[in-house]
Amino acid sequence: MFKMRKAKNDEPTAPGQVKIKKKSIVPGVMITQYVEVLPEGTTTPDFTRKPIALTIQEGKLAIFRAIITGTPTPTVTWVRNNGEINEEKYKMVYDTSSGEHQLQIPDVSVDQTDTYKCFARNEFGKAVVTAALNVIEVGFKKSKAMQQSRTAIRETPEDFKKVLKNTVEIEPREETKPEIDEKFWELLLSADKKDYETICAQYGVTDFRWMLKKLNEKKTEREQEQQRVVERLCNLKPIETRADGTAEFELEMALKDPSSKVFLFKDGVMIPFDIDTNEKHALKQVGKKFVFSINGLNPEDAGLYQVEVDGVKIFSTDLKLPTVDFLVKIQDVKAQEREDAMFECVLSHPMKKITWMGKNIPLQQGDKYDIAVSEDMLIHTLVVKDCLPLDKGIYAAVAGLKSCSAWLIVEADNDPNSHGKKKIRKTTRAGGGGADILKVAQEQNAKIQKEREELVAKAEAAAKVAKEEEEEKEEEVEEYDVEEEEVEDLQEEQVSEPAEPTSSEAKQVLEVKEEEAPTQVMVTEEDPDQEKTKRVRTGPLVPDSVIEQGVFFTSGLSDVTAIIGTNTELVCKLSSEDCDTVWYKDGKEITATEDICIVKDGTYQKLIIRKCKEDDAGKYRCEADGRKTEAVLIVADPPRIDPDELAEFIKPVIIKTGKDAGFKLSFVGREPMKIQWYNEGEELLEDNHIRIEKSSTHSRLLLTKCQRKSSGEIKIKIKNECGTTEAITHLIVLDKPTPPLGPVDIIESSANCIDFKWRPPKDNGGSPITNYTLERQQIGRNSWKKIGKIGPEPKFRDTDVDHGRKYCYHIRAETDQGISEMMETDDIQAGTKAYPGPPSAPKIVSAFKDCINLAWSAPTNTGGANILGYNVEKRKNGSNLWGLVNPANEPVREKKYAVKDVVEGIEYEFRVSAINISGAGEPSVPSEFAIARDPKKPPGKVNDLKVTDSTYTTLSLGWNKPMEEEGVQDEAKGYFVELRPAENPEWGRCNSSPISMTGYNIIGLKSMAMYWVRVIATNEGGDGEPQELDNYIIAMPPPVRPQFTDKKINNFMVIRAGNSARVNFNFKASPVPTITWLKDGLPIAKHVTVSNTDTSSQLIIPSSERHDTGIYTIIVKNLVGQETSSVEIRITDDPKPPGPVELDQNVSGTVTVSWTPSPDEKKDDRLHYMVTKHDSVKRTWQTMADHLFNNKFTVTNIMPGRQYQFRVYAKNDMGVSKSSESPTWEVKKKKETFSVNLPASKDCNFDTPPSFSVPLKLHNSPESYECYMTCAVTGNPRPRVTWYRNNISLSTNTNYYIINTCGVCSMKILKVGPKDSGEYTVVAENPLGRVECSTKLIVKGIKLPHSF
Repeated sequence: MFKMRKAKNDEPTAPGQVKIKKKSIVPGVMITQYVEVLPEGTTTPDFTRKPIALTIQEGKLAIFRAIITGTPTPTVTWVRNNGEINEEKYKMVYDTSSGEHQLQIPDVSVDQTDTYKCFARNEFGKAVVTAALNVIEVGFKKSKAMQQSRTAIRETPEDFKKVLKNTVEIEPREETKPEIDEKFWELLLSADKKDYETICAQYGVTDFRWMLKKLNEKKTEREQEQQRVVERLCNLKPIETRADGTAEFELEMALKDPSSKVFLFKDGVMIPFDIDTNEKHALKQVGKKFVFSINGLNPEDAGLYQVEVDGVKIFSTDLKLPTVDFLVKIQDVKAQEREDAMFECVLSHPMKKITWMGKNIPLQQGDKYDIAVSEDMLIHTLVVKDCLPLDKGIYAAVAGLKSCSAWLIVEADNDPNSHGKKKIRKTTRAGGGGADILKVAQEQNAKIQKEREELVAKAEAAAKVAKEEEEEKEEEVEEYDVEEEEVEDLQEEQVSEPAEPTSSEAKQVLEVKEEEAPTQVMVTEEDPDQEKTKRVRTGPLVPDSVIEQGVFFTSGLSDVTAIIGTNTELVCKLSSEDCDTVWYKDGKEITATEDICIVKDGTYQKLIIRKCKEDDAGKYRCEADGRKTEAVLIVADPPRIDPDELAEFIKPVIIKTGKDAGFKLSFVGREPMKIQWYNEGEELLEDNHIRIEKSSTHSRLLLTKCQRKSSGEIKIKIKNECGTTEAITHLIVLDKPTPPLGPVDIIESSANCIDFKWRPPKDNGGSPITNYTLERQQIGRNSWKKIGKIGPEPKFRDTDVDHGRKYCYHIRAETDQGISEMMETDDIQAGTKAYPGPPSAPKIVSAFKDCINLAWSAPTNTGGANILGYNVEKRKNGSNLWGLVNPANEPVREKKYAVKDVVEGIEYEFRVSAINISGAGEPSVPSEFAIARDPKKPPGKVNDLKVTDSTYTTLSLGWNKPMEEEGVQDEAKGYFVELRPAENPEWGRCNSSPISMTGYNIIGLKSMAMYWVRVIATNEGGDGEPQELDNYIIAMPPPVRPQFTDKKINNFMVIRAGNSARVNFNFKASPVPTITWLKDGLPIAKHVTVSNTDTSSQLIIPSSERHDTGIYTIIVKNLVGQETSSVEIRITDDPKPPGPVELDQNVSGTVTVSWTPSPDEKKDDRLHYMVTKHDSVKRTWQTMADHLFNNKFTVTNIMPGRQYQFRVYAKNDMGVSKSSESPTWEVKKKKETFSVNLPASKDCNFDTPPSFSVPLKLHNSPESYECYMTCAVTGNPRPRVTWYRNNISLSTNTNYYIINTCGVCSMKILKVGPKDSGEYTVVAENPLGRVECSTKLIVKGIKLPHSF
């Protein structure tokens, strides 16, 4: 069955339409215009963004995006070349925000691989663009060739008359994958896609499709786990090593729960880390960025590092530390100013890049530094260009954990002619390893290549064995029992008569349907006997496709530098021997000649060039089977010295002082050459005694009038652009020796001889010492006695001496070149007496009533002779006389002695002096006093042990002496105090030596810790039994109830808003109390700071505000009790002035002043007002009223004809506000003509009962403040006013100041207290009646009674 493809039909064109092809601004878009001329304001469809080709993995979401323009708006359709676009597998979406037309293909599959087209049409034209979709298969798939081969086998002709079917089911063989380390998946989950291939190669994974499928499954699982603890995870950066010996990796992570714990694991083991960056493992978190660092890297730090959050793995990264080492380290370089300096090193393993450091700063490629790496990546080079004195310093190369460093020394150009001028840039280069480094690198590269070949061979052998095993499994032969079946139309014939075979060979068909059904093997035969047969398949159903790789180079050519006149060779290696090679030089083919030899040694191809000439330099190429490799041959002509001349040159030159010395050496090499001569490393320059001749073939050095100091190493250094060579010889200038060196060392100085030695001369003049000549002078005489020559040994023994005489010697050294100047010794005395030093102080070993045993140590200074014995002396306590214990002529031989000449009960001290051949030396320091008595018994327990005082760090003890019982316990001579913490079972002594006092102060205790204490009495007989306290003690002072120690406590404070408020309370309490601060009975705010010590507490309100006003209470509480104190803090500011002032006349001769309250009145309950008056006659401002808590005041005695002005001030604890002025008030004085009209007299009655024109107001006052109450009363006759508090008259109470002026009744409470709280009543009465007015005074913090 064949698939017929439909012919492509073009769209028909409507009548009147045309097809004009247009070019789009976007490449790949085809536009067709339907009209010749576009109407104004219309356009054909076009693409401003076309869909691009996609290559995507199977199962992902594929999206084609396009942005289309056109007027009118085009309609958009999508089609594919082979197949239809249906709504089940495709979604066509238009995004109105971005203007994108999208074709979305979710869960893309392989059968959707095709070419897709996007059409945009309107009535004036159309635009079309194509895009390809390639889908990458995931998982193992059989090739199409395999499927076709199976189909070919399965589609057999059906014209057989007989078909025998023999089937047997074979279970499908499951394809097993090798077990892979879980570390492999952890690395892939956190790695970039570009690193997949490297990681797979490291772990030997070759099935990438299976790997990608498995990785996607693991990623899905991991993402689901991470969603439980992490909101967002991005910017994962793998671990990197730094030049400073640290490693870092970082990630950005938004945790769902900020309190989640982050853990760090290394190879599955949790490791601790700290926020301190100086620790071994540190974590630095900046916002959502987490940076993990490992300091002080060492090889043990390599491994897999993983970050987990609450048990969920977040990130994994592998730290690998290269095992590279330096085969050749960089060397010190000495360069001239404005010359280039080069450092070179050779590594043990190839590295693409190492870190170069200069003065502890990483260096980068640029104008100043040139960093290069050889092709084999073993030789690394740093060139410091145009060296200046500032470039001097230490330079280092860092490769992994290894590093090496060297100095760069820049010699300044001190030429006076170039002073102040810009120095010329030199073209020479200092430093570099030369050919030795190239040789080391080539040897190491060959070694590495050999190791690689061995590994490849092992891998190929393993792969070959695995392949053979797999083929053996596929070629297993199975035997099956075949059951015969007949076709229905031939069944009767088969029963009646056996059919003859139509063929002598069996025909077999094998049908295997993998991955869908169990394997079936079908065997068809025409053998009537139906014998069992077997079929062996010798190969796969479809032969494997083998692509012959051909011959290739396994090792290419390397650049070679050859010395002119020497042989060199270029070597490369092929993968096969059966191939011919062709060599080229500079593009021209080379043939074998006398000087050029082409050698084939197995797979190695060699080009040998004999006696290289400069013409042999160039680029050489070797070609084999279309492959080629190239290298450059450099023919160098460095300076060279003839070996015979060099052997003659290195022989030392020996001359006598004052003579001339000459050195000459011939050489060859490319010009120009720089020749330098050195003496002991210092370059020689021409002067009066140095002459240097230079030419292209030789150089000569002449040193005239040489002195002894000219001796040393003579070196010639010859350098050109190809290299440097050196030759070294020695110059020996002979002279007489210098004087012998003193001072002399006296070996023996006795009555019979003087034996001494000295040091040889510093310089023997180039000849060995043959003799020393001595002469002697006895002190006190003028003549010198010649002793003569004593031989070459620098020592002398003089036996011709007189005891006690002093002698001086002259010593001269003698060689073949002469006699040195003399060396004079110090005076040496024959038979000098040297007494020994004092021994150590005698120690009392034991004491009894008739004997005291002593012991001591020998003196450190024996006087140069053996110690013969000791003298022992004794002295009674209180006496100045020392007496010898041992007989005078019988010194004590041992360093111990038993003194028996003692009297019982007497106290003695002893001293010892050492004796040598000179006599007895100085006596020792006296011993301790010892009493001649039998040993004492240890004392008993101390009495009345008690604690006399204690603090948080000290403890004072007191006790009484223990009782004495003869024969049982003796008197105590001292005491030891021992301490044991409650948690420690071991006792420790507080005093190292016994104390004699019956009291002790223990210091350094831990506050509030529990201790056990005991005291032990001691004497010469030993320590007594310890006496412990009955109970443990706590390091704290004696219990004290909290008590404030401030003599005067300020209970009220006024603070200006914005300033800080500070309250300090001092107290004493034991144990240390807990301190609580409250504000108005509630905990203080967070911005209020409290600082506590053991004896004080301080409250600070920084930048106080009005809402901080209140009563602050401190509560000091411990186990004994508690104490409280309060302070009222009022936060206020300068009051704002009251509002406009109004004047009103209610009663003739008075004026009522009223004003709008100050804005601060509601904020400050202590704000009050003051009213002042100014009239036109007195012209001064007078205070009319103060401490007004209302907004109205009546001023009396207003005179007609005068002008009045009033000012109202707001006042509080901080001060007075600006004034608010009233308008001018004036009562016009009427002037009338005086006339008397006496009307009929009538009786007038002006009597009125009392009444309150201004009642009392409710007052709320803090404690200790003043309180001012006012009211206004009218009545005729004048009422009598009485004040009451809680129905008790206040007329006789001195705490209340009461006045009544013109009907204005006022009462001032000088200091408000809790007792002043209550109801206040004013009673006004006259003969016509009685009236009352009441109010309440509330003292802040005091509750009012329920009823009055």
